[in-house]
Amino acid sequence: MVSQKNGAGSPRKARGRPRGWDDKTAQNTIKSLDRAMEVFEYLSEAQGKSLTMLSDEMQQSPATVYRILVTLEGRGLVEFDPVEQIWHIGPRAFVIGSRFLRRTSLVDRARPVMRKLMEATGETANLGIQKEGSVLFLSQVETHASIRAFFPPGTLSPMHASGIGKVLLAHMDEDRLDRLLASVQLQAFTDRSITTVESLKQDLTSIRARGFSIDNEEKNEGMRCIAAPVFDVNGEAVAGISVSGPTSRVRENGIEQLSRPVIEAGQALSQAIGGTVS
Repeated sequence: MVSQKNGAGSPRKARGRPRGWDDKTAQNTIKSLDRAMEVFEYLSEAQGKSLTMLSDEMQQSPATVYRILVTLEGRGLVEFDPVEQIWHIGPRAFVIGSRFLRRTSLVDRARPVMRKLMEATGETANLGIQKEGSVLFLSQVETHASIRAFFPPGTLSPMHASGIGKVLLAHMDEDRLDRLLASVQLQAFTDRSITTVESLKQDLTSIRARGFSIDNEEKNEGMRCIAAPVFDVNGEAVAGISVSGPTSRVRENGIEQLSRPVIEAGQALSQAIGGTVS
């Protein structure tokens, strides 16, 4: 039965979304809030900035930036160091970010798998997903060794120079892969970085064949990473799990042996989230 109040044929408004919810034009945005989020995001990427530095680098007036910072400080999203006279991201930002991670069971399910992987290999275990053309690291279980890799949750890394990034690229369909590669620059970080699409695609073919990827000092000299895919119920690679460590421990002649627990971890996590195992 059609409601007389709404009128015959009127589309039913979805709960929690106003009419015209998909209209992202200026009339439906709050400029002051958008400006505040711009300051907040900039500070999160460049920790430890004075008011003068922020206003100069963002080309905003000091008075505007200061009002934004004080407002965010009241919510615990940023904090001020009165000794150094600089601003930092506050603890509330971490709390809110943690709530995002809890939205999916992936991170929770991954923790025991990652801990087991770290204990089996003696190297730091990492979990990451693809986010807007980069790898977003969601979780890490650090090794007890003094020299270790460090990718705190929230870190972004280029996909072409990352073990997790390359294993995700290797399992993308061709059209999606081509679109993504067309939108990014294959930057050289070391002499071992892959900087051409042709070379990268050759590497991705090898990754699919052997079941794991290798970041062989392609992002940071002296560090290696081995990664395996995590598949969801649809058989799509939704995440990557890896171990990373210094080349003095992760030697080239030991990659094959070290890859086995990484692949097993990827399979275990795939099963834990209801995914498929190849």
